Amino acid sequence: MNTQVSFLDGTYTLIHIPSPLYASLLQPILRVLLPQAQCVDNDPATAREGPHRHTLNDSQHHAFLNVSVTPLEVSLVCPSKWAQAIFKPALERLPSKEAKTVDLSRDEYLVLSVISAGLDAARRVMELTSPLALAGIPIFFISTYYSDFILVPAKAKDKVIKAFEEKGLHLSGDHGQFVNDCAAGSRTVTPERSTTPPPPESSAEIDVQTRAFDTLTKSSVLPQVMDDLHLVHCSGKELDPITDEVYDTRQTTGRHTNGHKPRKKTWVDTVDPKLYTCLISALVAEPKFISVTLAQGDPPSLLLDKSLLPLFADSIVGDTDNKQVPIFLDLVKLPVEIIGIVCGVAGRLVRDMQMEASAELSYLSTARAGVVILPEEQAGKALDILRPLLKKVE
Repeated sequence: MNTQVSFLDGTYTLIHIPSPLYASLLQPILRVLLPQAQCVDNDPATAREGPHRHTLNDSQHHAFLNVSVTPLEVSLVCPSKWAQAIFKPALERLPSKEAKTVDLSRDEYLVLSVISAGLDAARRVMELTSPLALAGIPIFFISTYYSDFILVPAKAKDKVIKAFEEKGLHLSGDHGQFVNDCAAGSRTVTPERSTTPPPPESSAEIDVQTRAFDTLTKSSVLPQVMDDLHLVHCSGKELDPITDEVYDTRQTTGRHTNGHKPRKKTWVDTVDPKLYTCLISALVAEPKFISVTLAQGDPPSLLLDKSLLPLFADSIVGDTDNKQVPIFLDLVKLPVEIIGIVCGVAGRLVRDMQMEASAELSYLSTARAGVVILPEEQAGKALDILRPLLKKVE
């Protein structure tokens, strides 16, 4: 496994918001997206100190945050402290009947950051999810522009470590990072794409796929596609590795320079204000689809409805001409603890589309759904595979 895997700091809560309540809860959503002006202290004695208490890590970055607005639901992954301090009070202000439809996960999650090389996207999803599925660990999987992130229950941490150890990845004592036995002396991942064919699936992996599709079929889960919805995968601009600021060619001095001592760097100095203005504009417009991932060490990643591109202008980079088609699996009838869905669906598509270059497959888990994302020309083939498998036999 030519992969770098590490645990991110903190514990996280998964939040499900029904689409009709999006407008009612937009304010707390924006508060977690713009965390420099919020209080996450649950102690009333200290909460009086005001709304500007720190909610970020020492480098003024989100450790991890995902906000996804889809046709099926609104879903967030945010630090558990924020969920308790920001969303719980917001829910208390809603009518009781509406508040009960919003779900904050009972279990807390850990986030694994994964950087892989030598694997196409489809095989990468398989390589990362199969050992966890075989170990009986429920996961949520989020593909971003540069990296992959896996949510695992915090209570299953020991099982996660053991599952990766069996794949040759051992947890280092420092910084929660796994070290590959085959590359113990190297700190980088080789970027070349592997040309070797994937190893044959084990009987256990095939069994995981079979059980996943049996579960989906029994719950009447059918693949859904929106005819007028096409996505693009983009990234925000990178930060300067020295100053931690957005790359900018403008001079930092001007006619009003007064020689005062430089002010202390704040959260807004470490992000691209233009990108955040565009993000807020898109979220306020109640988009059909947008998924934003902010993670420590990565530029912002966006998966968004192609029709939103004019809002972002030059604040994002990426192949904006390539159309991606989302295939939705509504998992609302399934328990959160269900195992093997990501691995099972991705594995079957990789196997059946292998001769047809399914290299661009990516996956987005939301609180109550799964989204398989493929280039437009491959989405039809994927549907031809999934629909017969998920059709109930009368």
